[in-house]
Amino acid sequence: MTKKKKVLITLALLAIILLAFIGGQAYAKYVSEVRGEGVAQVATWNFKVNGQSEQVEEINLASTCNNETLVNNKIAPGTSGSFDIKVDATGSEVGINYNIAFTEEESKPQNLKFKYNDIEYNSIKDLEKDLSGTINANDEDKVRTLNIGWKWDYETGSNPEEISKNDLVDTQNAEEIQNYTFDVIITGTQVEPHN
Repeated sequence: MTKKKKVLITLALLAIILLAFIGGQAYAKYVSEVRGEGVAQVATWNFKVNGQSEQVEEINLASTCNNETLVNNKIAPGTSGSFDIKVDATGSEVGINYNIAFTEEESKPQNLKFKYNDIEYNSIKDLEKDLSGTINANDEDKVRTLNIGWKWDYETGSNPEEISKNDLVDTQNAEEIQNYTFDVIITGTQVEPHN
């Protein structure tokens, strides 16, 4: 490369750098940076069932019965009682949808019935669709007490033939069933806020 070409390339590069510097200064803008802080308090969540937040105590139908004819605290035809499920959102700053489900129902005496809000159910599983509800964030009373009744009539049926047939069913159930069991699952879910 000749000396003349080197000088021309160097001058061209210097001109480009000078133009970029001058052009950059001509198009400079004011820039300010202001910093702030984002803050949001998180709403309190509190959901208890029968006073417990982890696990509900066992529901023993025999312990809900006031019948002095029972032996060893066992249910039998002619007994009845009720138990409460208390859903408590006191202290929660968000609304709660609660749902109660009964699972693992095993060895239910056929003529044992359940009752909630004056409606009779053949199985505790049939009852769960009517036990859901909502506790709103702005409700004054954030406690719901659900009273579930149960009964095993001494005689079931509307005529002598039905009563006789059901007496045989009750006797067979008493011979075959030692324990009637079910699990209770109570779920509380935050109500979705609306804008």
